Amino acid sequence: MSGPTAMALGPYAFEAIGFGYDGMSRKVQTPWAEVKVAQTLDQMQWVGPTSEEVSIKGVLFPAQNGGQSSLDGIIAAANAGQVLMLVSGDATLGTIHGRFTIQSVDEDKSFFTAYGEARRNSYTITLKRYGQNDSGGGSTGGILSPILNLFG
Repeated sequence: MSGPTAMALGPYAFEAIGFGYDGMSRKVQTPWAEVKVAQTLDQMQWVGPTSEEVSIKGVLFPAQNGGQSSLDGIIAAANAGQVLMLVSGDATLGTIHGRFTIQSVDEDKSFFTAYGEARRNSYTITLKRYGQNDSGGGSTGGILSPILNLFG
């Protein structure tokens, strides 16, 4: 490892030096449906959450600090259709965000060496939450269910 780990996507740790990130955004869809009502305004009915997307943005300097192999590993996991756990923080104040699918990875390589290696590679990883009972807080569903069933 090249430094403290601030976040991990499955086995791929985002570190202070090397495979780092500089931004994270989240989009949660919780739509309401309009219900037609005679002689008054349409009523609204909440239909529940439908999706959650997370985007992780960063810049690698692979020629100096490495990190390209981790990004290539995430691309390989996406191509294999793997579902990965997203975790942030440390051992005492860590947060389990849940399981996510990799929807896309965008790369923008520039400033190449004489050997064709990019000196700079900015990237965006787009994730989407996997499964219904995978809130990461308070639920014993998802990955723990088979283990808990052994003791229940």
